[in-house]
Amino acid sequence: PRPPAQTLPPAQILPSVPARTVAQPGVPVASTANLSMVAALGHALADALRSDPKVLVMGEDVGKLGGVFRVTDGLAAEFGIRRVMDTPLAESGIVGTAIGLALRGYRPVVEIQFDGFVFPAFNQIVSQLAKLHSRSSGRLNLPVTIRVPYGGGIGAVEHHSESPEAMFAHVAGLRVVSPTTPGDAYSMLREAIAGPDPTLFLEPKARYWVTGPVTFAAPEAGQQTLARIVRSGNLVTVATYGPALAPTLEAADACAARGLDIEVIDLRSLSPLDVDAVAASVDRTGRLVIVHEAPVFGGIGGELAAAVAERCFYRLEAPVARVGGYHMPYPPAKVERAYLPTAARVSDAINQVLSY
Repeated sequence: PRPPAQTLPPAQILPSVPARTVAQPGVPVASTANLSMVAALGHALADALRSDPKVLVMGEDVGKLGGVFRVTDGLAAEFGIRRVMDTPLAESGIVGTAIGLALRGYRPVVEIQFDGFVFPAFNQIVSQLAKLHSRSSGRLNLPVTIRVPYGGGIGAVEHHSESPEAMFAHVAGLRVVSPTTPGDAYSMLREAIAGPDPTLFLEPKARYWVTGPVTFAAPEAGQQTLARIVRSGNLVTVATYGPALAPTLEAADACAARGLDIEVIDLRSLSPLDVDAVAASVDRTGRLVIVHEAPVFGGIGGELAAAVAERCFYRLEAPVARVGGYHMPYPPAKVERAYLPTAARVSDAINQVLSY
């Protein structure tokens, strides 16, 4: 049985979320703010609930408690328990209920409390949610957003630090996205909720406390599927996403100190993959390194490497290198640092592709 959410170590419980901006008649509202990713996600949910009465938030402890990570803090008080609903500990039931609500015209936003808890809902997601649009010849849309905190680096126990993205990216009919900045977290979540497709929205827990600028604006269709160049360079392309962005940028900084010009691309969308953006970069650099926390075997990096090889074969100066987790269950917290990609491992891969 799972421990009550309140028993999590204090380091995993966020401080109170800054008050959300609420529009008042005649009072101007700031269009930007510097927020943590947790606060940005909370603002996105509040704005979505405020802008569309069909939006619902549901999950374990999302109401009165405000979520384990306090993303939904204050939402139940503001919008009521009929729109921000606590659910039983039954992920298949949560997602199944969301599917039924979507068929009735609602836009449910489901929170799966931790990455390792999503698997009881795997059948509902894969067999029903992802397929009903195709099964109905396009007559049915299921705008269900499933928020999943994922990834390691927070010293958590078993089933709280996994990276299952490749399992879901393989499923046709399901969008899989992962923001890495507070600004992206806000805009991508707003777009996912407003869009017509079921979306698995993966939130990197290790970046929940990272702060950055957030622009409050209505969702813009199509942006969450586009990769973003985080750092420009002409020597090596490094493609990454989610929690692996931090060690990648650290490695790029170390390389810059040695005079090596590294381009870093944040994929943001894992299904579909923005292969065009990565291929355009590799056409210039001739070298590609792919970094993610999930095991390398069967991971997103393998698909991206194959797609780039097909498009850029005659421009590649070296084999594509991949850096990721090892093909094993996620280890205990005391040794997770030996499992996760580090800046040193990313730098080694960069040196490897430069040696050809």
